[in-house]
Amino acid sequence: MVVLVTGASVGFGREIAKIFGKNGHKAIALARRKEKLELLQKEIQNCVILSCDICDRKSVKQGLESLPQDYKEIDVLVNNAGLALGLARASECDFADWEQMIEVNIKALAYITHLVLPQMVERKSGHIITLGSIAGRYPYPGGNVYGASKAFVRQFALNLRADLAGTNVRVRDIEPGLTSDSEFSLVRFKGDTKQVEELYRDSNALKPEDIAEAVYWVATLPKHVNINTLEMMPTSQSFAALNVYKGGEA
Repeated sequence: MVVLVTGASVGFGREIAKIFGKNGHKAIALARRKEKLELLQKEIQNCVILSCDICDRKSVKQGLESLPQDYKEIDVLVNNAGLALGLARASECDFADWEQMIEVNIKALAYITHLVLPQMVERKSGHIITLGSIAGRYPYPGGNVYGASKAFVRQFALNLRADLAGTNVRVRDIEPGLTSDSEFSLVRFKGDTKQVEELYRDSNALKPEDIAEAVYWVATLPKHVNINTLEMMPTSQSFAALNVYKGGEA
């Protein structure tokens, strides 16, 4: 298979590209940081890198058009690129953070899907795999736009399934819980390593390799099987009680 992975330079995306590459598939690794992509390319065979910003539509389109001929027919699109910014309450957030999450998590994901999907429909074969989050199902203080963007990802995947009935194109949304992807959290906390350490301390969180295994599993199931959504949590994580405010009229 030819597998296109967005956000492939670190974390989930890097491990996803590696697991496909190491199992004999052709990987297309897309991300901004060329030097990290080049390191990935040295680790696996049959890897082409596309160094561009996922939000730069012109660069993404040109990158896909420039692929070698034997990489042009994409069998699996893994929409992994995404980010969270901050944990502030909605009334205290920087609106620029909200805009950036919408640009990356929603608009860029939708655009690259729109580019790749027609060739899959024409061939009557392909996989769209989105990386959502349990934040798209379960609200929490500070989740505001990040959680909303992941709710979009989940519903987008389900609606694609409805549109693609009869085409043999499969669509899946993988929804991880707490995962020790430190760069994701470093971005969220804007470089505050103490916050990152506190988040993961003694948590026994999921690892990026666990997510890669899940993505590889759903992509390699028999053709008559589609996993619509796959929710994953570490054993240590569970559900919180509903919050009740007892401070008066509020």
